Amino acid sequence: MGEWIYNSSFDTVMDFAVTVDNVFKRYGQVEALQGVSLSVRPGELFGVIGPDGAGKTSLFRILATLLLADEGKATVCGLDMVKDYKAIRQRVGYMPGRFSLYQDLTVEENLSFFATVFHTTIEENYDLVRDIYRQIEPFRKRRAGALSGGMK
Repeated sequence: MGEWIYNSSFDTVMDFAVTVDNVFKRYGQVEALQGVSLSVRPGELFGVIGPDGAGKTSLFRILATLLLADEGKATVCGLDMVKDYKAIRQRVGYMPGRFSLYQDLTVEENLSFFATVFHTTIEENYDLVRDIYRQIEPFRKRRAGALSGGMK
């Protein structure tokens, strides 16, 4: 992935909604991210473009705390990606380009499965998901594969 560096010598981390500082991510011998650095101010529109395999998805998965960087650091809303990952997850949503629910499981089974992946339960975090859970209540027993595109 290409590199864009913002000279932040006059700014603090709190001046930015997102900071990425010298982030590396490797998959075996393949370096998906090679020293990526960038800063995004609150309200700024910022796009990441590049060819397949350039590391775009890896970068966004790191920012969503779904993947750990091998080196470097990043912040979202002034929160450290590693130390403050739970607080970041309360503020950030990640919608991958490809639908990633298990089609043969119900909506409720998918939610339980992904909660387990994050070593938690729906009940344990109900306060965090209450509004969304109420919206999907009529569909919770429906197989994910039978949901409309918008519901997925």
